[in-house]
Amino acid sequence: MKLAIYQIDAFTAKLFGGNPAAVIPLQEWISDELMQQISMENNVSDTGFFVPSSTPGIDFDIKWFTPCNEINLCGHATLAAAFLLFNKLGFKKSTIHFSSQSGKLFVTKNNHLLTMDFPCWKPKQISNTLPPFLKEALGIQEIVDLYQHRDLIVEVANETIVKNCTPDFTLMKKHFDKIIITAPGDSSDFVSRFFAPASGIEEDPVTGSAHSQLIPFWSSKLGKSSLKALQLSARGGELWCEQLNEERVLISGQCVFYMQGEITV
Repeated sequence: MKLAIYQIDAFTAKLFGGNPAAVIPLQEWISDELMQQISMENNVSDTGFFVPSSTPGIDFDIKWFTPCNEINLCGHATLAAAFLLFNKLGFKKSTIHFSSQSGKLFVTKNNHLLTMDFPCWKPKQISNTLPPFLKEALGIQEIVDLYQHRDLIVEVANETIVKNCTPDFTLMKKHFDKIIITAPGDSSDFVSRFFAPASGIEEDPVTGSAHSQLIPFWSSKLGKSSLKALQLSARGGELWCEQLNEERVLISGQCVFYMQGEITV
C-alpha cells in the first residue's frame, strides 16, 4: 500500500521554524497499529491522519499520533492538515470542519493566517500540592503557582526563567507526563515551553493543545481576550490567541510547506 505524506512547519512564517508536522491524507482508516508505526518511523512530534467524514456537517475525521502513542488533541498537526487541504488538495470552502477525540474542531482561512476554533480547557489551581522533584526536573529554583487540566502548568515569574530552564528529561519522564512552563512575556502577552518525554517528545517546538489551556489561564489573569503568545523552543513559534467564550478558544498561526513524498507500507 502506498500513501502520500507531507511535512509542514506550523506556527511559523519561515522554513525550519515552528513545529514540523507530518500529515497523511487517507480515503479510509488504516489500523491504529499501523498509524502508530508510521508515526514512530516519521519521528516528528506528531503525525496527523485524516479521512473524509460520513457525519453530516463534518468534512474530515482526524487523529494524531506521537512516536509513542495516540493523543486526544494536537494543534500544530491540525493547522498543518488544514494548510495542506487549503493549499495543496483543493479544498474550496473557507472553513474546514474536523471531528476528533476532543470533539468538533474548525479551521478558517484568513489571508495569511489559519485560525483554529478549539475547546477551552481552563486549568484549575493546584498550588497546595507541589509534586516532588518538579523543580529538579525543570532545572528551576522558584515556582509562582501550579495549575492543571490535561497537563501540569507551572507558572514562573518571568520570560528569562522559561527561556533558561534546563530540564532533566530522565527525571521528568520518571515522575511526570506533560509539563507546560509559562510566564508573562517581554514582547508578547505570555510565553511558554512544553515537555512530554513520556510521549516520546522531550520538548515540543510549538504546542496548540497547550494553548487550549494557556489561553483561558492568561486571559483571566491579564483581563484581556486577545493575546499574543510565543513558544520559546529552539525553533520558536508565534500564536495569535483569543478567548472566544467559556467553551472555545481561537488559535491562529501560519504554516510553511516543506516536502511531499510517498511511503510504502
